[in-house]
Order: sequence, then C-alpha cells, then structure tokens
Amino acid sequence: MSRIAKSPITVPSGVDVRISGQDVAVKGAKGALDMTVHPTVSLSLDAGVITVTPNREDKKAWAMAGTTRALVNNMVTGVSTGFERKLQLVGVGYRAQAKGKVLNLSLGFSHPVDYPVPEGVKVETPAPTEIVVSGCNKQQVGQVAAEIRAFRPPEPYKGKGVRYADEVVVRKEAKKK
Repeated sequence: MSRIAKSPITVPSGVDVRISGQDVAVKGAKGALDMTVHPTVSLSLDAGVITVTPNREDKKAWAMAGTTRALVNNMVTGVSTGFERKLQLVGVGYRAQAKGKVLNLSLGFSHPVDYPVPEGVKVETPAPTEIVVSGCNKQQVGQVAAEIRAFRPPEPYKGKGVRYADEVVVRKEAKKK
C-alpha cells in the first residue's frame, strides 16, 4: 500500500482546483495546469483538501494512487510557488545570455549555441555564468534544465561544463608520468 497516497493535499489560498470526472485543472498566480487522472484512481475535493483513493484494492492501484497524489501535489505547488533549477557554467569563456525566447550559450564550440525556450518556461541569466530556469510545471522545468546541461555536461578531469548548482562533480586524477 502506498503511504504517499494516504496523505491529503492542502490547497493554499489563491489556488483554484476543479475536478470533473478524471480531469483535474489547477489555476493559480503562476499559471494554470491540467491533467487526466488514470482510471484506477479517483480524486475528491472537500474544504480545500484533495484526497486520492484507488478504485480497487490491489498493489497497482495503490501505486498509481501514490503517483497521482505526487503529480497533483506538484501541480498545486507549481501554480502557487513555482519551481526553479539553477545551472552554473564552469570554464574559461563559457557564458550565457537570455534574449527574449532564446538562450544564447558560448560553451567553447566553434559556434554559439542558441536554445529556443519553450512556452511555459522562463529562463534568466542573473550573471554570465548562471542560468535560472523557472516555471509552474516541474517536469518541463527539469526537462529544459537537462537539455541545456546536455550541450556540455561537466567533464571529470577539470570539471568544465554546464552543471546544476547543487551538483557535485567527482573529479578524476590526471595521468602521471
């Protein structure tokens, strides 16, 4: 049985939740998200508290209930406070610049890399070597951050590349004579 599915989701003030059948729509200050829930799970909203219950009493239904509870909680958190991932550029001459809906990256290649930012995600560069990816959809924010990191992942000898702010790069020892 999923212990995550048993805990209720408290809806903060300023967030509007609509449940109609298997569809959930959440609207808040940061944006609006919607999702279709798996048929083995049902949702109910009572006095600002969302509860998730499986329709059957088997392992798969409880597992899906836990997954659904986590996804709906991420939706509520996203539209109220939002999510963000910070990236750092480590290397000589590595820099980033946000120009509207395009992120321009200089990562030591012979050409600059232009990354088109998708809708619903905001990319800021507070410093030339810092990138902040923010939005209300946790999956989309993480995907954009991963795609930016994939242009030049950190290498293990000098640690150069694009890394998450909280990432620890395990360094290897150089070759000895």
